[in-house]
Parts: sequence; structure tokens; C-alpha cells
Amino acid sequence: MEANEQNKRQPRSYIAIITIVALAAGFLGGQLWTKRNNSIMNAEGFELLQATYERINEKFLYGAEQEGLVDGAIVGMVESLGDQYSQFLPDEQGEQYVDSYKSNFYGIGAEIKVVNDRYYISSLVKDMPAEKSGLKPDDEIVTVDQQSTSGLGMNELLGMVRGEKGTSVVIGVKRDGVEQVLEFDIERAEIPVYTVHSERLDGDIGLITISRFGEDTGKEFTDALQSLQQEGELKGLVVDLRSNPGGRLDATIEIAQQFIPEGGKILDVVFKNESHTNSYISQQKNPLQLPITVLINEYSASASEVLAAALKESADANVVGVTSYGKGIVQTYESFREGSVLVLTEAEWKTPSGNGIHGVGVEPTHVVELPEYSKLGMIKAGVQLKRGSYGDDVKLLEQYLQALGYAPSQEGLFDEQTERALKSYEQDKGLAVDGEYDAEVGAALVEDIRSMISQHDTQLQKALELLPH
Repeated sequence: MEANEQNKRQPRSYIAIITIVALAAGFLGGQLWTKRNNSIMNAEGFELLQATYERINEKFLYGAEQEGLVDGAIVGMVESLGDQYSQFLPDEQGEQYVDSYKSNFYGIGAEIKVVNDRYYISSLVKDMPAEKSGLKPDDEIVTVDQQSTSGLGMNELLGMVRGEKGTSVVIGVKRDGVEQVLEFDIERAEIPVYTVHSERLDGDIGLITISRFGEDTGKEFTDALQSLQQEGELKGLVVDLRSNPGGRLDATIEIAQQFIPEGGKILDVVFKNESHTNSYISQQKNPLQLPITVLINEYSASASEVLAAALKESADANVVGVTSYGKGIVQTYESFREGSVLVLTEAEWKTPSGNGIHGVGVEPTHVVELPEYSKLGMIKAGVQLKRGSYGDDVKLLEQYLQALGYAPSQEGLFDEQTERALKSYEQDKGLAVDGEYDAEVGAALVEDIRSMISQHDTQLQKALELLPH
């Protein structure tokens, strides 16, 4: 009886097993077909790519490294997408990209900025190798280990400057008033990265500036806010995101949650063909009853725009400044062999109200421009100007003098009127009165313009007006 019943049940068991195997085989077969269908070997033109690779290896007069050929092909493939944010970074460049989001790295301790495709020291980290070696703000970096910086991208430059702890790098700079290139042999050290600065302003208002969103930015922000509160009760807070280029999304969300009530939306991240959407909702645990105002400008991008839009739409924050940059797409990165990194645009983000901002930017609630002189560029390092000089550097000099209350001509020609205005400035500053521009005059002009911008920060002034007094 039991044997007959078992025999009757076996066919059904076999059928079930066969069905499961068939489904699994179908699934795996589908995956294999998809991979085979999307394989580069099936791409139109692959035979040409392979033939070119083989021809170069066999015939190129000077020889070629296979790894370099493959990297070059990948770089070209990514560049063909026409997306300025997607990139393939081989070897050290990839490592540098990943390190840029960490809380520390090995380098020389100098902030670098780019002006008109030239690289300058913008600031130095106190007691770090760059400062100790004698580098100064506004030095123009012209060589790294005797290689010219002309034509290098920022990632390439940073990859050359940074390296392993204890190794050295030779930085060549041009400096105002010095004709020859100055070279500094600097030993790399561990450099802490701070992305948040805070200060207490008159009227019990806190000001927190975020330069970018790195690995520890969320914690830095929390610590800064707590420190301000420990000094005494705050009546309001200004969050300065001006010229913040963005960075890590997780740090942005960590900060947003401190101000957006629990359940409020921070952003949506929408992937290709709207295949799926990741919604980020505030998990606020300790409500922060603190009025806030956000500062943005035309260089506030990516993660800084995420935070500005989230606070504007989900925390009723005032946003002061001008329309932000408009980078509303999301890049992910994947590390490969020897540190190589593929950075690829894979999604776009939308504000809590569902708006995309790519190419559009975040609109401030209160549009406020800075004075025009805040946009003045830098006169090239090592330039000397006097009567008879002409060109863009002379025009910049004239604009500096005019902003400071002097009256040169405005034609890009260093004429008698320009000379007279410069002499008046030199006399007022206690400098040698010769009517000629040199490094000492340039340093004084830059310092005075920076001081004026700080004293006449119309955007910050408006932000303070909007907070309780």
C-alpha cells in the first residue's frame, strides 16, 4: 500500500524538479544571452578595434604597452559618451579620485585653484610641508617633478602632487617679483582634510561654511553646530554653500536630516529609463528648532544643490544668492585593477517637489548679487607693468584700482592716467611711489579687494536680515 502510493507520487516530484531546473536554465540562459548580446565582441566595429590593437602591437615603430593601449581605448570609449562628468581614470589618477573623498590623504598641504587654465596655490594648511617649505598663496604652479603643468587636468595635477607618505615631490612655481622658477623639494605627509568651518556672529547667529562634501563632512557639521550651541543659545543659523562643488551624497543627507522633519523628503534619485527610483526620507530623531538661511552662488553644484533644494522645499529655509550651477545628475564610481576608476553618470536627482535641476540650477528665494569686483581675476604671477604696457593684465590692474576708489583709464593701456591712479594708491598704502606694478603692489591690491568683499558681503548681509534678531 505504502509502496504503491510512493510510486504514484514520484512522477509529480520528478515533474516539479524538472520544472524548477527548466526555469533556472531559462533564467541562466537569458542572462548569458543578454551578456552575449551586449558583449563588445558583438558590437559593430569590434573587428576594427581588434585589428588596430594587433597592428599597433606588431608594427608601431616605438613599441607600445598593452596596458596603455587598453586604458587608452577605455578612455576614448567613455569620452565618446559626450558627458563631461563620466570619465575613466587609470592607475594613480583613479586612486587620487577615491582619496579626494577621504578624511585624510598623503600630500603637501596646499589648496590649489585654477584660473584661466593656470594653477595657483590658494591657501596652505598650517604646519604642513608646503607651508614649512616656503610655498606661498598665489604662487603659480608651473612644474611638478620638472614636468610642465600646462594642459594637465586638475585630477592629473593632484595625482602628481599627492603620493605615498615619506616620498618627495618637486614643485616649481612662479612668484610675483621673481624672474626664475622657484623649486621646492617637499616631503609628503598625512594631511587632514577639513570641509567645515564655523564661527559665531553678532546677534547670536551661527555661520557654518561647507567647502565640499567629503567622508566626514556630516560629522564635522554636527560637531560644529554643537560647538556653537555650547557657546550659548543660537537665534539662527546661516549655512554657506557658495562655491561648494559637491561630493558625497550620504554626507548631504546626514546634514539635511538635522533640519527636515521626520518623514519629509530630501530627494529622489531616478535611474535609467526610470527603471527604479531611490527616495531619501528624513529620519530626524531630535527636531532642531532653529531658523536657517542658505547661501548659494553660480558655483554651488551637485550635492550642495541637493542640500539647498531640500532645505528650501522641506524645511522652509530661505535661500539667498544667485541661481546655482545646475548639476543634477549622479555619478557612481567603480574601482578596477591597480586603482583604476570608472566614473559614470547613472542617474539624475530631483528635488522634494519633483523638479529636476540639471542645466537649470536651484533658484534662490532672495536673489542677491555680490559687487562686481568680487569677480575680478588674478594678474599673472611675475608680471611687471608700467606706462606703455597694455593687454588683459593692465585692464585687470585698472579694474582693481577703480574698485578701490581710484580713477585710472579703462582701456587696457597703461597711460598717464593709470600711472597717476597707481601712484595715489601707492602713496596711500605707504609703498614706494613709482607708478609701476610689481609683486608688492599686487599683493596689496589683492588683500584690499579681499577685505572689501568680506566687508561688503551683500549676500551674507541679506541672510542675516532674514533671521530673528
